[in-house]
Amino acid sequence: MHKILVSRCLLGHRVRYDGGASGPFDQLSNWLQEGRVVALCPEVAGGLPTPRAAAEIPGGQGVEVLDGKASVLTSEGEDVSAEFLSGARQALELVRKHGIRIAVLKANSPSCGNVLTYDGTFSGIKVQGEGVTAALLQRHGVQVFSELQLPEAAAALAAL
Repeated sequence: MHKILVSRCLLGHRVRYDGGASGPFDQLSNWLQEGRVVALCPEVAGGLPTPRAAAEIPGGQGVEVLDGKASVLTSEGEDVSAEFLSGARQALELVRKHGIRIAVLKANSPSCGNVLTYDGTFSGIKVQGEGVTAALLQRHGVQVFSELQLPEAAAALAAL
């Protein structure tokens, strides 16, 4: 049975930066009942508390954080790149351990966003880009979807 990496906040766990959660989502609940879900919040796994200051990547490109060309900064100006990178590496370890090829991660997040991320100005502006974890997983061949793409994730899983 193919496992799926899922952001913990999408399973209703209160791990978002603001102490909130997202979901529940019927598709994720079904996969959870089937024993397919491997859950992780990369930011918490990387050592950040809940709640925590909002964080964004100037320019919105997680791949640049992976390559050491950009940092993840909080709204207070604190560099939390090390924690974001640690969480991303832990996600990759889980992917390798469980043979995971599909992930469903939180849309727009500086860790987990797969299509859009915030631009680093803390003004609500989104740009094309990936979060740090999404970028690392995609670099290693994982198909990354968001909660806005659950039908596509289900189709990709069925195709495995």
